[in-house]
Amino acid sequence: MSLTSPIKPYDPMWPQQYAAEQARLRPLFGSMLIGIHHVGSTAVPELAAKEEIDVLAVVTSDSELEIWSRSLVELGYRRGGDLSSGHHFFKRDVNGVRTHKLHVCIDGHSQIARMLKFRDHLRKDPGSRSRYQELKLRLERENTSGIQEYLIAKDPFIQDILANID
Repeated sequence: MSLTSPIKPYDPMWPQQYAAEQARLRPLFGSMLIGIHHVGSTAVPELAAKEEIDVLAVVTSDSELEIWSRSLVELGYRRGGDLSSGHHFFKRDVNGVRTHKLHVCIDGHSQIARMLKFRDHLRKDPGSRSRYQELKLRLERENTSGIQEYLIAKDPFIQDILANID
């Protein structure tokens, strides 16, 4: 079974696609926005990835979540399931193809540090980046049941990296 998108070689346009999306999203959160970040594999130069731009918005509170949800619909997003308390997920498809994923996390949520630490490690460690890419490509080839299987199978590698960096 296929993933939400096929894994492709790194595209140097991904940072520009992120910047364009960040500019669309930033005003939506107003004064509650602490920071907005490009995360996920498209944020790591030289790393093959699904062509889905991952955005992390860090907010002071999610008290405006319903307002943001309505505004995000106007920007082409739809609500995904909350990944945990204080970690809300949205996705955007264009012509039936996933193009963006948005994680909205309350400041202090453990996933913020996790996403940023893993991204930063892969950016500076070519060996880890290469091993991660090989793993992702193998998991894509072997996948039989879709994205959840892929995500679960990647997690031990991610956990191991995070456990061994400062």
